[in-house]
Amino acid sequence: MADVTMEKIVSLAKRRGFIYQGSEIYGGFSGFWDYGPLGVELKNNVKQLWWRMFVQERDDMCGLDAAIVMNPEAWKASGHVSGFADPLENGKMFNTMLMTSVGAAAEATNAYLRPETAGGIFVNFKNVVDSLHPKLPFGIAQIGKAFRNEIAPRDFIFRAREFEQMEIEYFVRPQEWETAFEEWRQNVHAFNEAVGIASGSVHEVEVADPDRAHYSKRTIDFEFDFPFGRKELSGLAYRTDFDLSAHAKASGVDLSYLEDAGERFVPHVIEPSFGVDRAVLALLASAYTEDELGGESRTYLKLNKAVAPIKAAVFPLLKNKPELVAKAREVYAMLKKQIPQVMWDDNGNIGKRYRRQDEIGTPYCITVDFDTLGEKPELKDTVTIRNRDTGEQERVSIDNLLTRVA
Repeated sequence: MADVTMEKIVSLAKRRGFIYQGSEIYGGFSGFWDYGPLGVELKNNVKQLWWRMFVQERDDMCGLDAAIVMNPEAWKASGHVSGFADPLENGKMFNTMLMTSVGAAAEATNAYLRPETAGGIFVNFKNVVDSLHPKLPFGIAQIGKAFRNEIAPRDFIFRAREFEQMEIEYFVRPQEWETAFEEWRQNVHAFNEAVGIASGSVHEVEVADPDRAHYSKRTIDFEFDFPFGRKELSGLAYRTDFDLSAHAKASGVDLSYLEDAGERFVPHVIEPSFGVDRAVLALLASAYTEDELGGESRTYLKLNKAVAPIKAAVFPLLKNKPELVAKAREVYAMLKKQIPQVMWDDNGNIGKRYRRQDEIGTPYCITVDFDTLGEKPELKDTVTIRNRDTGEQERVSIDNLLTRVA
């Protein structure tokens, strides 16, 4: 990590199509970033892994995709309108919610782009309970965009005005919050490990009373050693019954929960909150590697196979030999049917292709050569497969490629 700088990460991210400055041809727009062809694949892989791990593989979770713009009364009830603020240099407080208007100009209603995805979960609590009748404890998960009018967006995608969150509101009996809090503390670490964020660079910080959000009774920040310093990567908060009680009071709708035994109460909430963009940045910082291979220096992304934007690249040894190209296309098509994130690459010599694929984090490069065609009968219908991390190559039967690459 000591040799990883933000300049190197930003340069690679733009050069290889991971992340671009938003509206770059117009000089950019501070706090907004665009994910390029490889960046969107990486980000989607992170989200899909999170969703599979915390929703699809559990029996106590369900998903939601709530609207970005809600009735502004919801943000008043949650305390965001009055308390979601940062101090300016002259000491005045500045509300960081981004405003918009809904409706024709003469009758427009002032509204807000959501500053966090949690709000949509709380206002849908009753809908989910009435639809699915889940038993406590249970959670509602959501992945989506959020917006904050940051006074000073900085550090690439770390602090932006438009960003994406992966959040869970986990509803529990009041007396069981500590058990659930500990379970989700461990789950946060499990996700970091699964996605490939360097565990030695993640640190737990117990947030003191004056620094916690207005809704929290206990918060742990999970901080990461970014190249610009140790900063928050994700968080875990015990929100008590603050949100459901506040929305019930403001809306007049009963948001309590009725147990089978007849007891009615307002559940308490544990909230693990993950920033997608910060996870991507932590992944790039964790994976960025410089070494020497074959007497030449190289840069590569040591990404987990689960999140790598390209799982394998297929090459013809020479692109001016139709028979090699045809066979390589056959291998490519066979893999593509089962593994969509496979790339065809015939640009430049084989060494340049290897370096390019290393730099975007492709775990395996597959080369179709004359031996594949039967120049050496004993090697017919085999290909060369190269390991990104070691540079080692071996012959593998085409029939066994899927099991090696998947």
